[in-house]
Amino acid sequence: MTPQITVLDAGGQYCHLIARKVRELGVHAEVAASETPASALTGRKGIIISGGPSSVYDAGSPAIDPALLSAGIPVFGICYGQQLIAHLLGGNVQKGDKGEYGFARVEITRAADIFAGLERNQQATHQVWMSHRDLVATPPPGFDVMAVTSTCPVAAMGSPSRKLYGVQFHPEVAHTPAGKAILSNFVFGVCGCVKDWDPAGQVLAVEQHIRDVAGDRNIFFFVSGGVDSTVAYTLCLRALGPERVHGTYVDTGMMREGETEFVHKHFAALGARSFFVEDARERFLAALQGVAGPEEKRHIIGEKFVEVQQRILESEHYLDGHWILGQGTIYPDTIESGGTAKADLIKTHHNRVAGIQKLIDEGRIIEPLSSFYKDEVRAIGRELGLAPELLDRHPFPGPGLAIRCLCTDARGRPRQVEEGWVIPVSSVGVQGDSRTYRPVLAIEEVPASEDEIAELTNRRRDVNRTVSVVATCRPVAELEVHPSHLTAARLDRLRHVDAIVRKISGESGFDATIWQFPVVLIPLGTPERPDSVVLRPIDSVDGMTARAVRIPPETLVQMTQELMQVEGVAGVFLDLTNKPPATIEWE
Repeated sequence: MTPQITVLDAGGQYCHLIARKVRELGVHAEVAASETPASALTGRKGIIISGGPSSVYDAGSPAIDPALLSAGIPVFGICYGQQLIAHLLGGNVQKGDKGEYGFARVEITRAADIFAGLERNQQATHQVWMSHRDLVATPPPGFDVMAVTSTCPVAAMGSPSRKLYGVQFHPEVAHTPAGKAILSNFVFGVCGCVKDWDPAGQVLAVEQHIRDVAGDRNIFFFVSGGVDSTVAYTLCLRALGPERVHGTYVDTGMMREGETEFVHKHFAALGARSFFVEDARERFLAALQGVAGPEEKRHIIGEKFVEVQQRILESEHYLDGHWILGQGTIYPDTIESGGTAKADLIKTHHNRVAGIQKLIDEGRIIEPLSSFYKDEVRAIGRELGLAPELLDRHPFPGPGLAIRCLCTDARGRPRQVEEGWVIPVSSVGVQGDSRTYRPVLAIEEVPASEDEIAELTNRRRDVNRTVSVVATCRPVAELEVHPSHLTAARLDRLRHVDAIVRKISGESGFDATIWQFPVVLIPLGTPERPDSVVLRPIDSVDGMTARAVRIPPETLVQMTQELMQVEGVAGVFLDLTNKPPATIEWE
C-alpha cells in the first residue's frame, strides 16, 4: 500500500511523531530521507518536511529536492521545514543565536487553508509550541504571512495557488492544541487524502512479514514482559507456531518487585512452550559497580545483555543458522536513540548499542513492531486478544530501575535562586531537537497553571525540569547531593518505594488515569537518609510528548506518609515538567 503522505526527515526528534499524528487521522504516512528525489515520491498526495536542529546556512544541513516545490504536490514545512522552503524560494531566513523554546501565542492573520475553522483576531490567539533558533524574517515572493507571534514575524506562511505552506511552530506536539486541526486541514483539505490506515488491521500483514523474514529459521526472543515485547512475541507465535519461537526473560536485578513472577505466569498463559528465566542479577550489578554516567549505564546494560544473550545462544545451539533474534522495538526507541538519519541523540536505548547493532547488520534480527507507536501496539494486542492486564501495563524502560536510580561522583548542595532551589542532580531533557543533561529546579509553592510551570522551566536555561517539594526530613538547604552508585541496597530501596507507589496508585484508581508513573531515586539527603524520591506521573499517547499530571491530594498525602517512613528516604518531590522540555525518564 503506497502511503498518501510522506514526511521528509530533516533531523527533528518529532519527525516520526508527525507521521504518527497523520496516521491518527486515519491516513497512511511514512518517513523518508529529506533528500529523497521528487521522482520517487510520485503518487503521494502530500509532503511534510520535518523540523530539525540545523540552520539552512550550515554546511551539510538537510536539503530536499527543489523539484518537489514545483511538482504540484502539496508541501507543508514545519519549523526547519518552513525555513528550508523560504530559503529555496528566495525568502529571508534570519540566523538566530539563542533561539526560542516553549510556549508562544500565535495570531492567525489568514484563517483559511491550513487554518480553516480557527478563529482569527488578536483576542483569539492560539497556544503553540516553539523550538527553533533561526526564523523566517521575510517570506518568498508569492507567499502570504498567515500567522505571527510577538517575536516571530512569520509564524506561518503559504502560497495557496502552489499549495505550499509552512509554520514555525510544531503542530504535531500536544502543546499545540490546534495542531490536530491544522494537520487535518492540510491532509484532508489541501491534499484531499482519504482514510486508509488502521493499525489493528495490519496484523495479517505483520504476520506475513514475520514469515517472509524468518523463512525456514526459528525466532528467539529476550522478552521484557512489557507491552511491546509481549505483542511482538505473540505475533511471532501466531505466525510460526510455538515450536518455532523460543523466549528467555533475563532477570537483571533491575526489575520491579514481583516482576519476574508476573512475566513467567503470563507467558505460560500465551501458549509459549519454550520459555525460560535466566538469573543474571549478580552479573549485571557487578558490571555497574562504581558507574555514575547515565549513558555509560545504558551502554553497559546493553552490552551485558548481548553477553548473556550470546552465552545462551551458544549453549542452546541457537547459532547454527536456523535462528534469528526477535525484539519488541517500536518507533520511539529508534527515534530517541538517533535512529532517524539526522536525528540528534536523546538517549541510548539498550537495544541500540553496538552489540545489538552488529546483530542487525548481520541480518539476524526481526523487529515486527518497528513501524508502530505504543498506542498502535496496544490496538494490535487487542486484535490479538491479549488480556487487559498485559496490554494496560504502564511502559517500563528496558534498562529497568538502573536509569531510575540516579548516580553521581560529585558532591554538592542545593543553590538558592529567585524561583526556588537548583538541585545539582542532572536529568536528561530534549530542547531544540537536542539532548541536554542539566540540574533540576525545586520549588516550594506550585503555580496554579501549567503555563506558569512551563515558563519557570523555560526561563532558566540551566535546568531541564521543575519539581515541587512535597516533604523533606530537613529544610532543602540542609540536604546534600553526595557520591552514590548502583548498589543492591539502593536498588532494594527503589524497589520498595516503587511498590508502595504502585500499590496506592492502583488502589486509588489514579493508575488508570495516567499513561506512566516512573518513580525515581536521587542521591539527595542526609548521612542517615541518603536518598530522595521523585514521583513522575505523566499522561501521553505515544511517549513522544507527555503532560505532567498532578496527583489527587489525598493520594499524594498517603504516598508521602508511607514513603517518608522508608529507611533511607529523606524527601519526596513531584516532577511538574512536560515533555518537552524534559524527557519522561530522568536518564
